[in-house]
Amino acid sequence: MLRVALLMLLCVFLARTFWRIVDGLIEGITGRPRTGAGVPQRGVQMVRDPVCGTFVLPERALSLTDGRSQLFFCSAACRDTYRTRRSTGSASPVEGRTA
Repeated sequence: MLRVALLMLLCVFLARTFWRIVDGLIEGITGRPRTGAGVPQRGVQMVRDPVCGTFVLPERALSLTDGRSQLFFCSAACRDTYRTRRSTGSASPVEGRTA
């Protein structure tokens, strides 16, 4: 029983190793690195939500154009809070969490 379990573990290990080698060869041939779904690549510029201070990816953030500048928000709640503060004239700098 122990031999069968060890043999199966070895087969899984070898299959995973084989797949990583094949995956590396495909990546090398195509010249494009494989990235996981939803994982940002290194060096991606993030933007800061002006309401809560959370850093978000621009392509995933909600945006609002205010005059000549474009603002990015982590959620609809932060965007609505900004709109409310802007309409009442009580716009304040970033508060809350910073990262």
